[in-house]
Amino acid sequence: MNHKFLMSTLAMCMLNTTAYAAGLDRSGQLITPFLQDGNYFEAAMYVVDPDVSGKVRPHKAPPNTDLSTGEIAKDDQFYSAALKLQLTPNFSFGLLYDQPYSASAEYPTMQNGAFSSVKGNTAAEVDSQNLSLILGYQPNKNWNLYAGPVYQTLEGDVSIQGTSSIASGYKVSISEDHALGWMAGVAYQIPEIALKAAVTYRSEITHKGHANEEFSLPFSNLVPLVGEGESSVTTPESVNIDFQTGVSPRTLLFANLRWVNWSDFYVRPYQFGKITSLVTTNMFGYPDGVNLTDYSKDQYSANVGLGHKLTDKWSGVVYGGWDSGAGNPTSTLGPVEGYWAAGLGLQYNPTPQYFIAGGFKYVWLGDATAHSATHSIPGFEEASKVADFKDNTAVGYMMKIGYKF
Repeated sequence: MNHKFLMSTLAMCMLNTTAYAAGLDRSGQLITPFLQDGNYFEAAMYVVDPDVSGKVRPHKAPPNTDLSTGEIAKDDQFYSAALKLQLTPNFSFGLLYDQPYSASAEYPTMQNGAFSSVKGNTAAEVDSQNLSLILGYQPNKNWNLYAGPVYQTLEGDVSIQGTSSIASGYKVSISEDHALGWMAGVAYQIPEIALKAAVTYRSEITHKGHANEEFSLPFSNLVPLVGEGESSVTTPESVNIDFQTGVSPRTLLFANLRWVNWSDFYVRPYQFGKITSLVTTNMFGYPDGVNLTDYSKDQYSANVGLGHKLTDKWSGVVYGGWDSGAGNPTSTLGPVEGYWAAGLGLQYNPTPQYFIAGGFKYVWLGDATAHSATHSIPGFEEASKVADFKDNTAVGYMMKIGYKF
């Protein structure tokens, strides 16, 4: 049996069990399936079970009321698949499917009314899909140069309710949009010691279209003044660094580093931006308006672990992870500041050609303060802080099958 294949696929399985990473990041956008030797196929399912709750700040709730936000995070489920074909000794082709960005949150109805009203509760649902078409060139057994287009879809629904925001009653639905980006990278390997290293860049992708927006009084009176226009959302550029090497005939060291440019990301639907600009100009002399959501810092993350061949058919892995988060205070729709994580995995190879793997990841989510959209108005930084979230956790599960042919 090819022990290098057995252990490297297990390491690859564990690295993309992302759970509640910074911003909207979910899949981790790994390139590792494309770097497998020969022809290769895999499919995977991931489940994230978060436990996130906090306390409303007293100035956003009536006196003598329970300040709990209740449980706000929903279970999430996403999928990935990959096909890699070695067309000739020097050229390879790959298809990678993943769901890179998502959000699933809803505040329950609570007595304090900070995130709920008669019109509903503060909530967000964001979904995306990526299909990367990759062409690789291998001038020799050590180097692999690859690049290709990326087809992406994005859609989302957001509702802002309750006393925590002056925009209470606002709802927006962004229909599924399709857009193109690109990716490119370079990999180096020394097959004799199972060493592989790769650097992969993915471009930002801009989605444009019409957003269906709804306002409550008094802001609904301003809709005729601003009319309708095009809204846009740009998903961020990113860089992944992947590394693995054999440290003994039965043990593999692996690592993944990731950077995502969340500090330039924001969501500002057309009418929301225009109306908040009118309001902040008239009330505060601040003409820039506010974003529906944004992040103040870039995301940095790292996963490091060891894979060990237990028998000819079984391998295990243990690993740890860290995520910086994307700034604190942060959005009410994802109120965590990074995480620390630990994970275990097991892989079974009935034959040298295919495997079945499963993994478990426990995540200690970073404490965070949630702020409303008014945080960008000068002098409102403190008043915009609406709730504090501490001692939250998440659990991630993964199941994957792979076939080498």
